Amino acid sequence: MKDYPRKLRIGAQIHSELAALVRDELSDPRVADVTITSVDVSPDLRNARVLVSLLGDDQRLADAVEGLQHAAGRLRGVLGRRLSLRYVPQLRFAADVGLREGDRLNALIRDAVRRDAEHHDPSND
Repeated sequence: MKDYPRKLRIGAQIHSELAALVRDELSDPRVADVTITSVDVSPDLRNARVLVSLLGDDQRLADAVEGLQHAAGRLRGVLGRRLSLRYVPQLRFAADVGLREGDRLNALIRDAVRRDAEHHDPSND
């Protein structure tokens, strides 16, 4: 599928503005310290999938996504005033589990390497 330059430009603008809005405009404690990791705008520019990440457990991330989805209409309204777009995409927030899965896999690899080193340590013989 071809990515259109306008689609990418609008995605980057939304990413930048949303990061500032979440940081400066939202007072919901559930969304404190949320990081917008990516924005994928549909080819027709009607929808935007916003991936977010957060340090903490999975429940805290789920709560943050819920808080952002609750504020989506307000965020979309402010985006409409800040960006000169004919139509502002509907915002759909989702957890970015890729970072969490990467951390989990790194921990598994480190643990396996540590156990392998202990198992093959010549001083244990």
